[in-house]
Amino acid sequence: MSELKTCFKRVDYDLDGLLHYIDIGDIGLPDIQRPFVWSNAKVRDLLDSMYRGFPVGYLLFWENQAIAGAKQIGTADKAHKVPARLIVDGQQRLTSLYAVFRGKKVFDDDYKERQIEIAFRPRDGKFEVADAAIRRDAEWMPNISDIWVSKKSSRKIVNDFLDRLTQKEELSEEQEEAIAHNLDRLFDLQKFPFTALEIAPSVDEEQVADIFVRINSEGVKLNQTDFILTLLSVFWDEGRKALEDFCRRSRLVPTASDCPSPFNYFIQPDPDQLLRVSIAYGFERGRLKSVYQVLRGKDMDTGVFSAEKRESQFKVLQAAQAEVLNITAWHQFLSALIGAGFRSGEMVSSQSALLYGYAFYLIGRNLFKVQEHALQKLIGRWFFFSTLKGRYTNSPESVMDGDLNRLKGIKTAAEFVVTLDGVMASELTNDYWMITLPADLDSSSARNPELFAYIAAQNKLSAPVLFSHKKVPELLDPSLKTTKKSLERHHLFPKAWLAKNVSEDLKLINQQANFALIEWPDNIDISDDPPSQYVPKIRTRFTPDEWRRMHEMHALSDNWESMNYPDFLIERRKLMAAIIRRGFESLK
Repeated sequence: MSELKTCFKRVDYDLDGLLHYIDIGDIGLPDIQRPFVWSNAKVRDLLDSMYRGFPVGYLLFWENQAIAGAKQIGTADKAHKVPARLIVDGQQRLTSLYAVFRGKKVFDDDYKERQIEIAFRPRDGKFEVADAAIRRDAEWMPNISDIWVSKKSSRKIVNDFLDRLTQKEELSEEQEEAIAHNLDRLFDLQKFPFTALEIAPSVDEEQVADIFVRINSEGVKLNQTDFILTLLSVFWDEGRKALEDFCRRSRLVPTASDCPSPFNYFIQPDPDQLLRVSIAYGFERGRLKSVYQVLRGKDMDTGVFSAEKRESQFKVLQAAQAEVLNITAWHQFLSALIGAGFRSGEMVSSQSALLYGYAFYLIGRNLFKVQEHALQKLIGRWFFFSTLKGRYTNSPESVMDGDLNRLKGIKTAAEFVVTLDGVMASELTNDYWMITLPADLDSSSARNPELFAYIAAQNKLSAPVLFSHKKVPELLDPSLKTTKKSLERHHLFPKAWLAKNVSEDLKLINQQANFALIEWPDNIDISDDPPSQYVPKIRTRFTPDEWRRMHEMHALSDNWESMNYPDFLIERRKLMAAIIRRGFESLK
């Protein structure tokens, strides 16, 4: 006879009742999820659906028996420190509604307190995100939270709005009746019905996490990192909090009195991104699909789950994450990117390449004990190579799995270096540099990885800025905060001139080979003159040696300004590829 039985019950609420339970602390947020709300536009859409009487989904609660560590919604203290029900599914909806109907601040996805302001136009029942224009328009109630926070009666709210609107225009009796009806309907949203499925308190944390995964994997698709973060919340909450704290601090520019900070100009990582690094480093896996099962305690050979297996696997993850969140290692890795010519996130075409590069840095540093000076150069080359080739752009997990498999069986620092260098050498052949790369530069994409590699090479080679006595590295500093960018991408053959004399096709006009980095005053001075006119004027400012060096480092052939445009593009792509090759080979 089966022992299985239903582990939940159905309970009906109205919104006002739900908000009351949140107010007093009887409904709380478990550490399975973080207290982040939707975008204002999504909150607006939710309210519009409720106003129209549409269903907005059910809630899933977990009846609680003094579970420690449950988070509260909002930022104020609650009367009940331990909630009777924890939200497992529907947290975004309920947190958003709580913020609007109580006028409370909540935490957004950037770890900051945030006030949600949704506007309502009573004439036609339209909701909108409040902005400056709406706040000035008498037709709108700029923040509907005021309706419920003010504690005014619906009659008082209607009369006050009509008095304000009639100062602007005269309303007919029918218009006043329609406005009053729409405001009453808005006021009554607090009676909106919700159905909740409540999981029994006898269900343990692991089962609740499993239910959460099963429900969300059916409708709202969550990826494997979401599933693993769920397990962290249940079995290692300190680890998840450490991840979130690292990510929060990476977004804050440190002051002189701050402790060492993960802040940088390359990436402000999210917890799931750093989790990928931990999995790659600790478990030597690029694919996360099987890691969720491993962390639940599944023996991949027998298929049996056990608490002992789960605990041992979490110890592996804990050790890996400690290294991933090591501030010294983090900044040493990022300095390797700077050493390779990259200066900021604006030059990073793939965050996957950066994150997996960090995993390889940690592997080389901690598992193979590669000396730091050699590791810096190796990882700089690897990131340059990964960026240039778009290595982790398509199927990044599969590619990373393959890269990690290459490390199996090697035991020494020298073997680690030889393995990564071997991968790079096998792909960056002479044919690649001479044929494939020039062809890849035939692009008008502003975020083409080959273009970023070209700029990194110019930076690494200390190229002069075109038509300037300054150097590219001097003006790529991401900490410079100016009203205009120090360097601008300039059309060597101006856009307007090409449109008039060659073609109006933007893909042809905006070819990467038609761009160069110059200082913004020069960009303005050149205007729409063709190069045959503006180049002779600028040439007088430089010596022959300066002019030759400048042209060499900007992949410009002699007398390029007199070439026809199609021939110029073909020739410059070859020269750009040569600069990229020089930049990469300078890293050895």
